[in-house]
Amino acid sequence: MNKKGWKTIVALLVIATMLLAACGPKEAETEVQAEPETAVESEPEAVEAEEVEPLVFGLLMVGPYNDKGWSQAHYDAGLYVQEQIPGTEMVYIDKVNTSDRPGTTPAQLAEELLTKGATVIIFSSDDMKDSAHEFTAAHPEITVIHASGDGAWVDGKDYKGYDNLTNTMGRMEYGKQIAGCAAALTSTTGKVAYLGPLINEETRRLAASAYLGANYCWTNVAGNDPADLEFEVKWIGFWFNIPGVTSDPTQVADDFLNRGFDVVISGIDTTEALAEASKYAQEGNNVFAIPYDFEGACEAAPEVCLGVPYFNWGPSYVETIKSVMDGSFEASWDFIGPDWEDINNRDTTAVGFVKGDALSAENAAKLDEFVAALAGGLNLWTGPLNLQDGSVFLADGEVATDYQVWYLPQLLEGMVGLSTPAE
Repeated sequence: MNKKGWKTIVALLVIATMLLAACGPKEAETEVQAEPETAVESEPEAVEAEEVEPLVFGLLMVGPYNDKGWSQAHYDAGLYVQEQIPGTEMVYIDKVNTSDRPGTTPAQLAEELLTKGATVIIFSSDDMKDSAHEFTAAHPEITVIHASGDGAWVDGKDYKGYDNLTNTMGRMEYGKQIAGCAAALTSTTGKVAYLGPLINEETRRLAASAYLGANYCWTNVAGNDPADLEFEVKWIGFWFNIPGVTSDPTQVADDFLNRGFDVVISGIDTTEALAEASKYAQEGNNVFAIPYDFEGACEAAPEVCLGVPYFNWGPSYVETIKSVMDGSFEASWDFIGPDWEDINNRDTTAVGFVKGDALSAENAAKLDEFVAALAGGLNLWTGPLNLQDGSVFLADGEVATDYQVWYLPQLLEGMVGLSTPAE
């Protein structure tokens, strides 16, 4: 190779070396800049997590937290809140009644929950109404949820106007209508019993709803003569048995079954009706029962359980507690129906119905059709309907308002039993 060729090669090597030297620093500079950008982006997330404030909510239950009924439905709703809203904590007191805790009131027990850090208090029974209002007035800084009640209902009889009180109640009228329908479809005697708690506006309208469902399905679905349906209510005097204070629900259920009633619908918080039906069935009798309140109540005696209408308080409690946490809470009266797309969706429905093992496949299909009709707008609170004393409650074609249903003054014509407590 001549000198000119060697010079050319050397020149090319020098140029290549210069290009490599120029590229090297730029790549190193890019890598250094990427690190601080990533670090800056992660800082707001860490700060945000640290700023989440925990919320303690207190729950007062009228019965034991594990009663397989009304109180357990609320307790399980509290667990649901903790599951759905990170940073929440439930504290509770159960057996809040004059028998288990003589000399105390729900308002006094709510004060105990404040000492445990609660900033939201749930009074979970209509029986606690006066205490809920007393406590709400005394603590305007505390949010109060009263399950049932009308203190936050602007158009209600007992509106209080408290900014820190909200009422929530599922439209169990639908659940009881479904229960009544299941009872009427199953009964071979036409004798359907209702085991009731104490007598008030809530319990009257729920017993009446069960009757409306039974009467509709006995007549319009099963094709029977309405005159052949006997629907009787007996009240024990409280939500569950208190020896020496209430009538014994076991004895009341026995009396029904001994007199030929073949389905007992329960309106109390506990499962005596199921237990007695199971005992009679084991003796060869074709009898059934329908419990109340709690989704898993049929487990006590599945062989005689036609199903259970139950409350699902979780979604309502979650919505209210979230509004407290984000500052958007407003007092309201919430009368919440089932999610007709799926009445057993635990994330959306307020009222559900679980069909029991004792409900025949044929009657289960008919019950599904009845539920679909309710979802489609069938309203059994439509006249003509008379009260028990024969006076007109709803004229022909008249549809009851929420006010008329909520404050039902008597049982309905066609029902046997007391409309007001015996003197």
